[in-house]
Amino acid sequence: MKCIYCGNEESKVIDSRSAEETNSIRRRRECLGCGRRFTTYETIETTPILVIKNNGERELFNPAKVKNGIIKSCEKRPVSMHQIDQLVAEIEKKVQNSLDEEISSKKIGEYVMEGLKTLDEVAYVRFASVYKKFSDISTFFEFINDYEKFLDNKTTK
Repeated sequence: MKCIYCGNEESKVIDSRSAEETNSIRRRRECLGCGRRFTTYETIETTPILVIKNNGERELFNPAKVKNGIIKSCEKRPVSMHQIDQLVAEIEKKVQNSLDEEISSKKIGEYVMEGLKTLDEVAYVRFASVYKKFSDISTFFEFINDYEKFLDNKTTK
């Protein structure tokens, strides 16, 4: 590891610990040239995954876009940022574990819907209204009726 102060390529690791917010390792290093200390973060390199959008365009999978959509759905709801981060991490894990180089935006939307269904009912319906592009009120009511049936089945089991 190259020292950020003097450029020397020799350093020793003084302390290692996992960084709690990310899947990385934080290492405290000491340069063997100048003796100054600096911190590095080690992460697993993943292959980029492309998202196939509805119009056929492809773009890199970006968990921040997923998070923004979830945040909008959870606005003014009793859902903590920690819960949102956990949901985004779960979705990112599912996408990475699929081992596919491409994934449809519809599949990602299904993952979000799945997670929001258990997290917050109102956020789930908000996200669904945008994701499913309800064309009129009757489509919306059909969705709500299906969701109520799901809840009834869930409570009877």
